[in-house]
Amino acid sequence: MWSDHARAVGKQIVVALVERGGKAKVFHVAVADKAAVSKIVRENVHPATRLHTDESRLYTGADKLFASHETVKHSAGEYARGDVNTNSAEGFFGVFKKGIKGVYQHCSEKHLNRYVTEFGFRHNTRAALGFNDTQRTDEALRGIGGKRLTYRRTGEAAYA
Repeated sequence: MWSDHARAVGKQIVVALVERGGKAKVFHVAVADKAAVSKIVRENVHPATRLHTDESRLYTGADKLFASHETVKHSAGEYARGDVNTNSAEGFFGVFKKGIKGVYQHCSEKHLNRYVTEFGFRHNTRAALGFNDTQRTDEALRGIGGKRLTYRRTGEAAYA
């Protein structure tokens, strides 16, 4: 089961696909319209999945793409119906928002993708999934291979 949620963080949009008890795939999108969200969901969620979302119109038609598409109606005060809920996605966003406000205080649109990637990594390498500090460190080091982050100095050309 995957929960899907598009959420405004300030005025910036983040889409999170969170597998119940499992991993998350998180995306920063410029516009959270049906086309953008539908493309992300189609490309990242297996068709045999039970998809759980809120009642947003962004997800209409998802029942034709997945084994089932079940919703909870937050606007009517419904947050769970049996095992249908978006609690995994809500939990991810809770940790993400607390991290941005409590640790970083601010996050510009320019760098939001880096923060999103960091919190996705934290979620996907948490102790509940069997990762310890050594394994998490090894995973982080594997991820930096062949990458180099540099900032240009004041006065340098933008693409030098």
